Amino acid sequence: MNNFNFRFIFKTIGFLLIIESLFMMVATVVSFYWHEAAGDAMLISSTITFFAGIFIRLIGTDDYEKPIGKRESFLVVSLTWVILSAFGMLPFYLSGAIPDISNAYFETMSGFSTTGASILTDIDSMPKGLLFWRSITQWIGGIGIIVFALAILPMLGGNASVLYDAETTGIVHERFTPRVTQVAKRLWLIYIFVTLILFFLLWVGPMDMFDAACHALTTLSTGGYSTKQASIAYWDSPYLEYVLSVFMFIGGTNFALIFFLLKGVPKRLLKDEEFRWYGAICLIFSVIIAGSLILSGQMDDVGYALRTSVFQVISIITTTGFTSIDYMGWGAFYIFLLCLLMLFCACAGSTSGGIKIVRIIVLFKNAINEFKRQVHPNAILPVRLNGQVVPIDIVTKILAFMFLYLAILVVSFLILSFMGLEFEESIGAAISCMGNVGPGLGDIGHSGHFNNIPAVSKWYLCFLMLTGRLELFTVLSLFMPAFWKR
Repeated sequence: MNNFNFRFIFKTIGFLLIIESLFMMVATVVSFYWHEAAGDAMLISSTITFFAGIFIRLIGTDDYEKPIGKRESFLVVSLTWVILSAFGMLPFYLSGAIPDISNAYFETMSGFSTTGASILTDIDSMPKGLLFWRSITQWIGGIGIIVFALAILPMLGGNASVLYDAETTGIVHERFTPRVTQVAKRLWLIYIFVTLILFFLLWVGPMDMFDAACHALTTLSTGGYSTKQASIAYWDSPYLEYVLSVFMFIGGTNFALIFFLLKGVPKRLLKDEEFRWYGAICLIFSVIIAGSLILSGQMDDVGYALRTSVFQVISIITTTGFTSIDYMGWGAFYIFLLCLLMLFCACAGSTSGGIKIVRIIVLFKNAINEFKRQVHPNAILPVRLNGQVVPIDIVTKILAFMFLYLAILVVSFLILSFMGLEFEESIGAAISCMGNVGPGLGDIGHSGHFNNIPAVSKWYLCFLMLTGRLELFTVLSLFMPAFWKR
């Protein structure tokens, strides 16, 4: 273990804690503006986080140009999410709003991982400062904590690339400039720009400024935290559902493609296979669900059925988790379709979680090629994506990813059932937290919160959130003995 560059790890985490404390201070200002008692606890939390960051930073070294390997990058990324969640829970815990450590950590990890699963049973009565901090955690986590650091910490030097690859999602990491730090800056500029547009659109609707700000932060990040227990159903507004559907869809789109679109090169977006599949899946599932609801007599207004189904399909496939209706009452057929969407999820390079559609495309094409090889065993049939050959090592890695993803889900069903959850709850909680979706099934789905499940289950679900958000290998590599050897 002595060949690890631990000083680099300490220095990076220290910087990130300082940044977290500044965001926490913004939420503190909101709390003081509303004259809330929670403001004192938030100020103390921000101060603790700031000085902890200073202390950990001083342990490190200024030699950022010393190269690090994959192991350091995996370790620093994983520890960052764990440690920032530990300090991020302090406002909830110290204010007494969430007096249980298990619940406070669950809520915070769910925020940073943009899962959106919550233990809160009365969100409407929560202090505004805490609700704003809750929304900020999702906004930071949406594009990635490390990606944010790369955008503002140029001293990371030549180590920026390995850190970027360890945190960002997908089978390949498309970059639109040679320098990773420039990529990170432009991603964040796009992220901020689109968030501001959404904020103003929500503000001119039925939301006040505070609700509009919180929902703008949690929509583009596809996190799904709301300021109301009833989520978007609270406003019962077609305007909100249309606007949020569009921006949730944007949040589920590869941000590199959004960059080219804003740059005036829409062909990159329209020609991208994953984006076309993404749009087609949203359209097909929305039509099937709306049509079935009408034919079954559950809805008789075609416009309402289409609007509701489009909103819920996009909310689930992008792993946002907003709800405009209690879809748990629709029936098993619809729950099954929504569970499929929880597994597929949206595009690589977006803020959504889950398997990602690009992996489904590659596996589908590889399966078709296997049928062709049965007839023509000597034929060379590479998998192509956007006209480019997908290297065989990428295909192999996707197969390994899918095996691990499904294996972890099956094991999680058993573990959660053993911990006391009902069968349907176990399935829903595992799929939801692993895919960073938010809504569950069974009693969890009906109640809209995870408060009643055992504390040990919450800690396990936190592990699933982290593992799913960092796409398995980054976190699971830490449990391999070979990782710690020279």
